[in-house]
Amino acid sequence: MDVRAPAAPPEAAIEVYDFGRPATLAREHSRALELAFETFARQWATQLTDKIRLRAHVAVESVDLQTYAEYADGLPQTTTVVVGSVPDHEASSIVQFPLSAALSWIIQMVGGRPVEVTEERPLTPIEQALIRHLMTGVLEHLSHALTGLFPAGLTVSGIQYNPQFAQLASAADLVIVARFSLRLGERTVPASVMLPAELVLERLTSASPAAPPALAPGLVRRQVEQTPLELALRLTPVAVRPADVLGLQVGDLIRIPHAEDRPLDLVAGDVAVATAAVGASGARLACVITSLPAASAPDEPVPSEEPR
Repeated sequence: MDVRAPAAPPEAAIEVYDFGRPATLAREHSRALELAFETFARQWATQLTDKIRLRAHVAVESVDLQTYAEYADGLPQTTTVVVGSVPDHEASSIVQFPLSAALSWIIQMVGGRPVEVTEERPLTPIEQALIRHLMTGVLEHLSHALTGLFPAGLTVSGIQYNPQFAQLASAADLVIVARFSLRLGERTVPASVMLPAELVLERLTSASPAAPPALAPGLVRRQVEQTPLELALRLTPVAVRPADVLGLQVGDLIRIPHAEDRPLDLVAGDVAVATAAVGASGARLACVITSLPAASAPDEPVPSEEPR
């Protein structure tokens, strides 16, 4: 008779719960912060484009509630940590981005050509002064975007290179972390903003309730109207064969079926919104609107913005 010991039952999977782990943000609080940081991202991109003379795009990747230790451990060992002081509070905020990006910005701020810097070294005193000047405007934009959610008057109090050693908060302190992607030209780098959670959550909790449903259409319309669009001037397209495209060489002449006296199409995406002629504004190219489609012509003249 074959007597075998009964097989041991499979061990049940046990999920370990960390009671020190911070709770997540409420959905309405997370959305309020996302909207504020999206506003900041647009303002930061505009500032970088103006100061660095290179087209910039800043996008919000995530907004989370973490401990300071989790945030600091997730950053590179050497990086740019711009410390912002909060008036009448001991807590500090952080704007973080790679040192290589800072060095690249400095080169272009002093008139150099766009170059991709790969070294991650501390900044010299002169380089620190340039970055402090740049980040003073960034913190002003951040304060403006967080109006009602964070104390106003953020100022640059210093530049560090390692958040673990800077000891800007206790390891268990809760912080709001917003992560961004910065695209300048062909290069994309990560960046982040850290805010003391205690200063944010108390304002989120006491904030006014959500807007009545009747206001929703107007809020959606305003958001759509304020969303940036990319405009481009377009010649009349020409159809070619794939073989012609693959065989292009320097010096080839392509005939475009666009009359010399015909204005160009001003398009948003693939939709033509106007016709325009090429002009200049100082040392930069510009365009002058020559006509609008009859269906989209406004009843009143729309004030034109200064070209960037």
